[in-house]
Parts: sequence; C-alpha cells; structure tokens
Amino acid sequence: MPKVTKEKALKYHKKGKIGIEPTKPCDTQYDLSLAYTPGVAYPCLEIAKDKALSFEYTNRANLVAVVSDGTAVLGLGNIGPLAAKPVMEGKSVLFKKFANVDAFDIELDVHSVEEIVAVCKAIAPTFGGINLEDISAPKCFEIEKILQEALDIPVFHDDQHGTAIITTAGLINVLELTGKKAEEIKVVVNGAGAAGISCAKMYQSLGVKNIIMCDSKGVLSAERTDLNSYKAAFAIQTDAKNLEEAIEGADMFLGLSTAGVLTKEMVAKMAPNPVVFALANPIPEIFPEEIKAIREDAIIGTGRSDYPNQVNNVLGFPSIFRGALDVGAKKITEGMKMAAAKALAALAKETVPHYVKTAYCNQHIAYGKEYIIPLPFHKEILIWVSSAVAKAAFEEGVARIKHYDHEAYRKELECLIYGFSEGKVLR
Repeated sequence: MPKVTKEKALKYHKKGKIGIEPTKPCDTQYDLSLAYTPGVAYPCLEIAKDKALSFEYTNRANLVAVVSDGTAVLGLGNIGPLAAKPVMEGKSVLFKKFANVDAFDIELDVHSVEEIVAVCKAIAPTFGGINLEDISAPKCFEIEKILQEALDIPVFHDDQHGTAIITTAGLINVLELTGKKAEEIKVVVNGAGAAGISCAKMYQSLGVKNIIMCDSKGVLSAERTDLNSYKAAFAIQTDAKNLEEAIEGADMFLGLSTAGVLTKEMVAKMAPNPVVFALANPIPEIFPEEIKAIREDAIIGTGRSDYPNQVNNVLGFPSIFRGALDVGAKKITEGMKMAAAKALAALAKETVPHYVKTAYCNQHIAYGKEYIIPLPFHKEILIWVSSAVAKAAFEEGVARIKHYDHEAYRKELECLIYGFSEGKVLR
C-alpha cells in the first residue's frame, strides 16, 4: 500500500469527498413537471394526510444525518465543528460505499446537551436515522438517551456502539477458539470513555461478570469519589489500584486509551490464551510484535489496517443502518446490536472470498487466531449484518413494516452488493 503523505491527503480532500446526484431523470419539460411543480404537489398532499408516507415518497428511508459538534474527533480531541467536517464527510462516504446509504454531514457550532438535542429534534423530519459522531463523554450518553426516547427514527452513537459490537463479535469467537466461558473470564478495560463503557455493557450482555475498568487516574474502585454516574456503574471492590495490578490473570485486555500504556511485563502476567485488543490509533497501547515476542498464545487485535483483526467501525454502522432503514426501524435496540455482533462472528467462520484475499495480498486468510472478525472489504458483511439487524427489529416490534421475509431480504441484499437489481424489496 502506498504511504499516505500530508500532500497526497490534502489533494484527495480538496473540494470535499462527497456530493449529491439526482436519482430520477430531469432532462425534459415533462421530467421537470414531475420533479417539481405541478407533480410534486401530489406526494406532498399524500404525506400531509399520513406522515408515514414520507418514507415512501421522499429519500427519507435511505438518508442518515451524521451529526457532530467536533468535541471528540478521532484521536485529535476537541478540534471544533469545522475541523471535524472532513471526518464527517468521510463517514458519509463510508455509508454510501459500504451500504448504499445516503448521508449528510451536519457539523454543529453548539455544544450543550440541550442545544444538540434541540437541533437533532428540529432536523429529524428530514432523515430516516441519526448517527451521532465524535461528541465527547459524558454528554454523548445523555444526548443519545434523550433522542432515542423523543424520536421515532434510529439514533446511534457510533463511537460507543460500533467498537462494542465489533469487539463483542471478536470476543464471541475468542471464547470459542480458547474454550473459555464468558461468565468465567476476567476482562480489563483501559479507557472509561464512551466506547469503553459501551463495550463493557455489551460484554455483560454476553455474560461477562468480572470487568475491571481503568481511566487515566487508575482503577474505577468503589473507594473513588471522583467518578461520574456512568463510570460509577463500573466501580468495584478491589485491591488493584492501577492497570499493572489489574492486569494480573486477565483473560482479555481492551485498550481504548493511549499509546504504549500496556507493557510486555503486563502481558506476561495475563492468563493463558489472552486476547489483547489494543485499539489506540495510530499507535496502539502495545504493538502486536511486542506481544508475540513473549506470548505466542495471545490473540491480538488493533485499530490499524496493517495488522490482523482490525477493529474497524465500518464493519458495523453502514450495515446496521441499512437493515434498520429497510424495515423502518424506530430505534436501534440492544437486541439489534447483539444480532449484529453475532452475525459478524458467524461470517468470520465462513470461507473467505478470493477477492478479499486478493485485496489484502494474503491467500491464506481463514478463521483462526489471526482472523476472528471479517475484513472491511468483505462485501457479504452487508448481507449478514443488515439481515440480522432487520430480523431483530421486526421480532422486537420496532419496525414499521408489517411483514418480513428474511430469506427474500437476504437475496435482495445479495442483489444490491453484486449489482443484479436495486435491492429495495422492503422499501
């Protein structure tokens, strides 16, 4: 892969990365009459009688808002809404590229919970879903919770749930490969922000009981008095004061923190067949080669594309929204998230297509320690994850559609990714 330089990146981003194109012809006087006046009056009047028809007669059923206030952008921190725009445009590109979902990036120059909630409520009639992005904790928790209760479209904070869904998929397969049980393992989470807390909650749903969480000041222990309500929910009685003490005998390390904080000496103290997800980017908490130098039995994942088991949120959010939008889901539930994680875990066990192996210059990719989650360019992620999410939404009663045919939907998704048809069986 060619090296990404500053000059090449700036040239690539010049004038932005995404645009708008019409989906219907507008080349004649008749087309113009259909697209605008007088033809446009007919769908307007139908929607005025039944608001649900906005999903039928507009692009709402395939449109997501990517909303950020720029306060927690990647590893760049609080850089503000304008500087966040390239990232949000990139998110919109990924929605389109990986799931054919249209997305508008919306950068907000307001920062309080109340202001962000008010804006999202005001723009909700335009969209079929809202993807909250790069909003700092703990306000991101409050914003998502309020909007989930107030709106009848899916609201999803990907920084929290994307990483949780994908690492849960990896954990499901690690448990199978090692023969360990969720309720018996010890998990150490380093980084108690939005992603860390969401991951811990999802592991609990999987059955994990022993979770020790650390922030920049050390272990979240019951003795600490400086914890907000979200961190306090994970405070435990323990003698461990810091990461070095907490990692003793751990079966899993999840790093959502800073470069280099996990040492080889700490890894050496972990349980047999440990899993280490070192997700700090671009420099992880520990590099895979450092782990392999002392632990041949370790299963390793990072956030980087140049190592196996990349935890990349593109494995989740495009397909999750595709499935949610196609059944008209009113929210994204915990069951839908777990369905997505289990679908990713199951797909990793399938034969890896030749085009994926070719894209990664590796003809030996197969389920095992270095392939516990699918790779981003595996097209069938869309089939497995979207259909799992759609099925869960329908079964949980949060879908607008009245009938759901799982196999028919999977076939339409297959047509969508391989170009056989428009793939709109449910819309």
